[in-house]
Amino acid sequence: MTVQLKLPELGEHVESADLIKIMVSVGDRIARDQPLLELETEKANFELPSTVSGVVQEIHVREGEKIKVGQLILTIEEAVAQAGDVPVEEGAPARGAAPQVKPAAAEQERAAVRAMAPAELPTREDRTKRSPDETGETEAPRLLVPATPSVRRLARELGIAIDQVRGSGPAGRILAEDVKAFAKRAIAAGPFRPAPLPDFSRWGEIERREMTGIRRKIAESMSYSWASIPHVTNYESADITDLEQLRKRFAGEIEAAGGKLTITSIAVKVAASALRAFPDFAASLDVEREQIIIKKYCHIGVAVDTDRGLIVPVVRDADRKNIGELSVEIAHLAEKVRSKKITLEELEGAVFTITNLGSIGGTQFAPIIHAPEVAILGISRARHEAVLANGRFEPRLMLPLSLSYDHRLIDGADAARFLRWIAEALEQPFLLPLEG
Repeated sequence: MTVQLKLPELGEHVESADLIKIMVSVGDRIARDQPLLELETEKANFELPSTVSGVVQEIHVREGEKIKVGQLILTIEEAVAQAGDVPVEEGAPARGAAPQVKPAAAEQERAAVRAMAPAELPTREDRTKRSPDETGETEAPRLLVPATPSVRRLARELGIAIDQVRGSGPAGRILAEDVKAFAKRAIAAGPFRPAPLPDFSRWGEIERREMTGIRRKIAESMSYSWASIPHVTNYESADITDLEQLRKRFAGEIEAAGGKLTITSIAVKVAASALRAFPDFAASLDVEREQIIIKKYCHIGVAVDTDRGLIVPVVRDADRKNIGELSVEIAHLAEKVRSKKITLEELEGAVFTITNLGSIGGTQFAPIIHAPEVAILGISRARHEAVLANGRFEPRLMLPLSLSYDHRLIDGADAARFLRWIAEALEQPFLLPLEG
């Protein structure tokens, strides 16, 4: 029997996917659940499995193509009809494919960012002119804009043309507060377009590379988070000398169980406990209703570095698991991300995120909050420092921590208490038994 295999539904609001790789050829004999295609959506890479066994008769798609839900992808001559095997009908989702997922909270972010694209910012007619391409005339010289280099850099990072901002400083000087206020007004008022780029080819050879779906999503999410959330970052250091000895002692036991005992897995357990003591750090803001949404669950996102960008799988119910269980689960999720086996559902629902750059390097960094979350914990590389203890300096292993938070909901004093709570928990490893 001939089966017309079509792209199944990939989740609500997901209408298409980029075809990265075709994993079979015409004439191949395939088994049920064998991967056929490698696909990429805005949130993940995954492999699409076959719903039947048989021989590939025809391939209707090409690598690099964007294919839509319901589009014909393969014709397969089914080898043997088996109980439960039915042809994929028009518009029906294939069994064994990527799971159905609920609407992501991040979908609201994506819609908001997309809504900002078509129109232009309000212009100041007395200071800007249309380009020659738009008017067919020579561009009039622009007036010199009074702003410091740091303010100009801030405007570039927010995608704002500095000459469109009205300055409130002496002699009309543009201040950082003016740029931030302009960005907030633009978001509140509706769509805006970033400042146009120059023709870089004027100065040398260039190459253009298409952004992947994941990279587009990262760019949209980070731009929206940075422009809509007033970020503040607090810094702290934790003395993990004793914790490191404990980690090395039990590392083999965790490895035998299929996990890896890392600072990240320990930090997930610590953060889960901290969020019980400081529930606002797991909240979200509903600006339209002027409400604070307190979540009674504790799902924590763990950033994973991949060759496709930073992907954040989510550890469910982190507060109910011990460090050993968390170590195994995080290792499993990281492997699924890197092998492109992660599902969309496993990337959703986090209330708080942890990102660890310690294995790469650096001293400190200020991570960007992933909206609609209100805080994110950054971990840098631990290093030995001379610390005064008992009247003399001793070498201690110090771990740099950074906490970025949404200042609309979280005050600086509470952020300092939260971050100090985490540091003290890491400094007292007897509070973190591996068995519970």
